Amino acid sequence: MDSRRMCPNCRAFITTNDRTCPYCGNRVGPRFVERRGPGALIGGFIPAAHFTTFLILVVNVALFAASAWLSGTIFGDMNGRALWVLGAKLGPSIWVDHEYWRLVTAGFLHGSVLHIAFNSWALFILGSQVEDAFATPRFLVIYFASTVGGFFLSARMNMGLSIGASAGIMGLLGAMVAFGIASKSPLGRQIRNNYLGWLGLNLVWGFMPGSQTDNWAHIGGFAAGFVVSYLAGTPVRSTQAREGAWRVAAALCVLLTVYSFWLMYRNYPSPEELRQLLQPGG
Repeated sequence: MDSRRMCPNCRAFITTNDRTCPYCGNRVGPRFVERRGPGALIGGFIPAAHFTTFLILVVNVALFAASAWLSGTIFGDMNGRALWVLGAKLGPSIWVDHEYWRLVTAGFLHGSVLHIAFNSWALFILGSQVEDAFATPRFLVIYFASTVGGFFLSARMNMGLSIGASAGIMGLLGAMVAFGIASKSPLGRQIRNNYLGWLGLNLVWGFMPGSQTDNWAHIGGFAAGFVVSYLAGTPVRSTQAREGAWRVAAALCVLLTVYSFWLMYRNYPSPEELRQLLQPGG
């Protein structure tokens, strides 16, 4: 079981044995799984997903269901044209047709059951940790910037079809690396090294022969998440005005996401056009 947890007052990482935070001096109670029992969250091996992380997961699953319905399959690979209809990244659609909303919507689509299962697991873990460390407003900005940044770089370097929450997830990975660097403590170095290890494994896997991983989306997402998180910092010792600004920025990211899906809906083909588009050779 992971022995780390977050101080509810200063958001520093402490251990499960600490009853007083060594950073801020406040008393801390037992963590969630200790209060609720080990059965509450699969023995404590998986952290409790926060509401925003859970909501993103729900949107991902809903869009996967829509992709499966259009593709006529659940366990096979999704139809590329169906994914394009629902907002996948495609270089010519973005740079020629100016459908920039695809930089957002592509991050909520997945190409197979295995694809969405792996990304959901990673988002469940990393999303909860980043929400704990940076609070919800910063989490939303980090995830949005990472998704857009990842698919922007991907669209520049790879004109082909690309989808997946992994651009945003890599941004969350970058956020935890930034958190570890900024903490300037032995535990911070451990956190930094742990997530840099994750990054290394991901890049090695992505560059293996035959891999279909969009490495440019991963690199762009990680870079955007790291930069935003390092500059943003955590809510510890922040001001009320600064936190208000982050709430406004988070609301703007949510509105831009909703607007992007509205543009996807507005560009959705008619039933006849869709039928022809999804036909083999259509």
